[in-house]
Amino acid sequence: MRAEASIAHVDLDAMFAAVEQRDKVSLRGRPVIVGAVAGRGVVATASYEARAYGARSAMPTAEARRRCPPGTAFLAPRFAAYRKTSEVVMALLAQVSPLVEQVSIDEAYLDLAAAGRHDLSVPGVTGLAEQIRKTIAAATGGVTASVGVGTSKLVAKIGSDLHKPDGLTICAPGQERALLDPLPVTRLPGVGPATAERLRRSGLHTVADLARVGLPDLIDWFGQAHGAGLFRLARADDGRPIVGEREAKSVSAEETFDVDLTDRARLNNELDLLATRVGERLRAGGLSARTITIKVRHHDFTTITRSATRAQPTDDPRLVAQFARRLLAEVDTSVGIRLLGVGATTLADFVQEDLFGASIDDDPVTPPAATTPAVAPAPAEPASMVWRPGQDLRHDHHGAGWVWGSGHGRVTVRFEGPATPPGPVRTFAVDDPALHQADPPDWPGPAGHALSQQQVLR
Repeated sequence: MRAEASIAHVDLDAMFAAVEQRDKVSLRGRPVIVGAVAGRGVVATASYEARAYGARSAMPTAEARRRCPPGTAFLAPRFAAYRKTSEVVMALLAQVSPLVEQVSIDEAYLDLAAAGRHDLSVPGVTGLAEQIRKTIAAATGGVTASVGVGTSKLVAKIGSDLHKPDGLTICAPGQERALLDPLPVTRLPGVGPATAERLRRSGLHTVADLARVGLPDLIDWFGQAHGAGLFRLARADDGRPIVGEREAKSVSAEETFDVDLTDRARLNNELDLLATRVGERLRAGGLSARTITIKVRHHDFTTITRSATRAQPTDDPRLVAQFARRLLAEVDTSVGIRLLGVGATTLADFVQEDLFGASIDDDPVTPPAATTPAVAPAPAEPASMVWRPGQDLRHDHHGAGWVWGSGHGRVTVRFEGPATPPGPVRTFAVDDPALHQADPPDWPGPAGHALSQQQVLR
């Protein structure tokens, strides 16, 4: 830990849903679910209005539909829009400190001491954190961030989560245990459902309870690595440095499940979400990767990894997901999976994809047999005939809008944007030549961008 509260963790609040509510004015204040909207998909992000009904990330979409009221918007992700917002935020944070560790598309650690110009007293970092939050909201058209500041990554991360949304927690040096002790043990990283249940059976519910357990007992219960880690974290002992993206040797994302999963379709959906997070981190850092790895932890904490290496580096989330799915196919999931992770290594500062957009099937481990005659693929359905809920589009006469819903050869569009009143709804044939796919809309707030450069960072 540091002697000063000089590590900040900035976390955008329900970012995917917040961007959708910003860009679709009729959804503001309403429950919004972003994720796989059909079949056995899962929720990527739930707005705070949806969370009030019990919806949450990683929940099956079907369950979220049962919990949320009529009128809830279920939207497919628009990663171009989220990336655009993330780039604005990360550029702001880079003005605050030269050392920023972007953890995902919507969160990052900052080393406030590395700038050499900030007042690191508690009042000083409080004022700076408040200004960061205000400037992010102004520059992103209203997407809010929660900020935690403390003497370690652990304290900063937990602090940013305590008062969401749009919250701020400053933990003064020496107050780390006072902050952590009353919290449930599940607030600590690495305490998933199985660990929490083992602790509960021993009468340990809070971080303070855990801190009273000796190291030998924790090692006996959880093994050397996990037990020693819990021992340190319960005592707020975290000396991890902030690592700039360019210094990273790998990019990864993982998820611990409330219930052990065995269903391959659900696990593949989870891999897709994790691969998207990895791909977005690669792109945000201007990096690409050749080696894709999956991490699988079973119910008994047995952990295995599988890796595959491409001929060329990539930052495409789709290719990362395809590799991850192939690797998972080699793993027995019948005993239950409690944690799943996707990682990317062998990083490079460039992407050299094959011409014509190669996929995993164009990148085999061994050359394909030359004896099988080529078969011409069936004509692809025009892109204009596949409309996803929430997708941006433009009509030749009505202007910009988004897909309200589609089916039975029809697509319903709401014509509005971030700077308009709630707009009219119109229905068209899916192949109407006046309909075109469109880029994400620009949000209002050029003054916010100017403010970011002149005020927040000095």
